[in-house]
Amino acid sequence: MNDIEKIKQLRQSTGAGFKDCNNALKESNGDIDKAIEILRVKGISKASKKMSRDAKEGVIALSGNYSKTSVLEVNCETDFVAKNKDFVEFVKELSEINDKVNSDLEKLKSSLMKNQKSVEDNLVSMIAKIGEKITLGRAKTIINENSKNYFYMHSVVKDNLSKLAVVVSIKSKEKSDKIDLFGKQLSMHIAASNPISVTSEQISKEILIKEQDLISEELKNSGKPEDIAKKISVGKLNKFKEENSLMTQQWVMEPKKKVMDVLHELVIPDIKIVDFYRIKIGD
Repeated sequence: MNDIEKIKQLRQSTGAGFKDCNNALKESNGDIDKAIEILRVKGISKASKKMSRDAKEGVIALSGNYSKTSVLEVNCETDFVAKNKDFVEFVKELSEINDKVNSDLEKLKSSLMKNQKSVEDNLVSMIAKIGEKITLGRAKTIINENSKNYFYMHSVVKDNLSKLAVVVSIKSKEKSDKIDLFGKQLSMHIAASNPISVTSEQISKEILIKEQDLISEELKNSGKPEDIAKKISVGKLNKFKEENSLMTQQWVMEPKKKVMDVLHELVIPDIKIVDFYRIKIGD
């Protein structure tokens, strides 16, 4: 194999540029395996410099099925790279592995990809190849017994990759087109309305305390009597709970109704919204 053929093979294996491959082959005295190691080390060096930059773009990858559904956020620096063919294919493979490890990021990083290298090593190679910081962000797998998951992707980049994804789990012994339609519409509603929890009781104390502090700060300099300010404070907090709890939100398809009204109109006694997850790039 002549030098040009070796450089071509090295470029195909590593994705590195012609000049870098040529220099690595010279340094390794023509040994391709050693050259790959040299480029990997240089790639790590290049990648470490890029990791100090901001990566607020990227995609949300959705995988799995109606019983178990997983989402994975992979961040990069620019929207241009988020649509790059190599990046897209890389994330699609990551997505399938993420579903297998139930969104355990540590297990994901150590998992082997098709090229028999770990996700972590491939991530470093991808950073060196593309030239941007790439990071694994949030990950979530939703699986509930006797439940069916419904999902919605907004601003689709390609196939199972988008800028926003929603998974909602609905439990019922009954199976019908009526429930399926509601599930699809509910996932779209969650995408648009961004609730915090299914019910107001499930909103964490930390969130409520923070909101109460903001309300108190707002009313502090209002000049209203203490008893009036207290009543206003209670009203504002109750409104916050109502607007941010899925069951009491106005139904986006018909705002005169609330989600719980639409649920009751299905006339399915055991139906229950068990869980949901909404994730958007940049949030």
